[in-house]
Amino acid sequence: MIKVNINGVDREVDAEADMPLLWAIRDVLGMTGIKFGCGLAQCGACTVHLDGQPVRSCQTALGDVGTAKITTIEGVGGKVAETVQAVWAELDVPQCGYCQSGQIMSAVALLSQNKKPGDGDIDSAMSGNLCRCATYARIRSAVHEAARRLEA
Repeated sequence: MIKVNINGVDREVDAEADMPLLWAIRDVLGMTGIKFGCGLAQCGACTVHLDGQPVRSCQTALGDVGTAKITTIEGVGGKVAETVQAVWAELDVPQCGYCQSGQIMSAVALLSQNKKPGDGDIDSAMSGNLCRCATYARIRSAVHEAARRLEA
């Protein structure tokens, strides 16, 4: 049994320490908001936060999490997250939606650390998140709009 804190709740996961965090969250705990994309930490569909920092859960071993607090799309909250999610819906950012939980997690992490990101900041923060529908212009516009609303 490995003890982890997911979305503010201490949980025991019956899994080996080398199991990818993605599988522990999806398969063992049944939280399917994060997606499996590539398994190589190159697409960002599996992005979660460890102590507020975005990480790719497909390449993070469950045993390496330690006492870090894990936040998934199901548990992300607060003013920044609520604003990002509202803007995403209002601007109709997703097309197929498969990558969007990872996109939102990366956008929330960016806006939590940088209240006024420029295009370069956004491109850098979001570069590890691929969108097979190529909604990158809508994603960038949504991050800018969320930043404007958070500044108001």
